[in-house]
Amino acid sequence: MRAAAAPRFYETKRFKENVKKAVVTIILLSGSILILLPLWWMISTSLKTPQEIAQYPPTFFPKEFNFSNYIEAWQTAPFTRWTLNTLFISVCATVGSVLVNALVAYAFAKIKFKGRNVLFVIVLATMLIPGFVTMVPQYILYSKLGWLNTFLPLIVPTFLGSAFYIFLLRQFMMGIPNELLEAARLDGANHLQIWWHIMLPLTKPALITVAILAFNGAWNDLLGPLLYINDEALYTLQIGLQTFKGTVQTQWHYLMSMSVTVLLPVMLIFFFFQKYFIEGNNLNSGSKG
Repeated sequence: MRAAAAPRFYETKRFKENVKKAVVTIILLSGSILILLPLWWMISTSLKTPQEIAQYPPTFFPKEFNFSNYIEAWQTAPFTRWTLNTLFISVCATVGSVLVNALVAYAFAKIKFKGRNVLFVIVLATMLIPGFVTMVPQYILYSKLGWLNTFLPLIVPTFLGSAFYIFLLRQFMMGIPNELLEAARLDGANHLQIWWHIMLPLTKPALITVAILAFNGAWNDLLGPLLYINDEALYTLQIGLQTFKGTVQTQWHYLMSMSVTVLLPVMLIFFFFQKYFIEGNNLNSGSKG
């Protein structure tokens, strides 16, 4: 009986798997390059001279790396003061978002009370309301309270809860076994003690996710400071970046330099906490505790 012919190399299973991996790798690399290209262009522009920025065709790499652009841009305005303002607002917003939303999420996830599900649906329904709809009523309210030209309109709302953060934390807490809570109750712990000593440590990935999102939102917020802050001493970095935009000419080398500087803290935070961020977005991770 004649033996079957050996398959050609391109017909083997290993070859097909290698081709598949190569195609996936090429697609991912292409997508990464497209995503990182604007970032590199911003960094490259921040290191160029105004003459090189204006020349055509544009250069992809700076002819000379002018790191002095960063120092000069920082000295053109009180950016140290604006950085401290932005940092203060961001830290307060982060603390408020984490603590308040975690407390509300615990109530929805582990405390049984009448109308809990209906109330939770109402909370989720608030995400359907565009922010521009409530912008004018909020401005009138803060004006009546005398909060204009202060940090209060930017900080206090973060202590009032966010539907998205509540949903994220609640779904994470739902995966934590109820036996842990029952054991704590038998030991005499109340809800506040259970929330602080059990729920918060076990939901650390989700809390870090909320903290990253809240910090990023407050750090990059432009509309809020534009609405409520008029005093230059209270400006944030996002408003400060507008100082380089003129009606006739824009100082692109300074604008890009400060844009890179403003972006750097957010990138570092995500880089160091990306493990928890990815785990926190997994709504089933709470069961691991």
